[in-house]
Amino acid sequence: EVQLQASGGGLVQAGGSLRLSCAASGFIFDDWAIGWFRQAPGKEREVVTCISSRDDNTWYRNSVKGRFTISRDNAKNTVFLLMNSLKPEDTAVYYCAADNAAYYATPRRKDNYDYWGQGTQVTVSS
Repeated sequence: EVQLQASGGGLVQAGGSLRLSCAASGFIFDDWAIGWFRQAPGKEREVVTCISSRDDNTWYRNSVKGRFTISRDNAKNTVFLLMNSLKPEDTAVYYCAADNAAYYATPRRKDNYDYWGQGTQVTVSS
């Protein structure tokens, strides 16, 4: 059974940091690109960042560049999202997802992703 388990969310003050984790099981993790998405109340789910299955190519949306860092540990089947300098507008439910994309690709469309985790709430207070 394929599973993606997102964790690490919480309540933090503006300027603070959180590290999200996405633990995967049930598929060959090394072959899949992983993305982090977020969805705020009343808004569409949007891609935040993604990392390729090979060479750790990464992509970030402009609003998080320089503040967020995605990384993966294939030995532990886990992807991390380190979020620094958090802002109230980062408040959302964060989801991780897996896409069986080409090895060096950084897929950004949510429709491309095959498997999704359950989400973890991130709340940034001002």
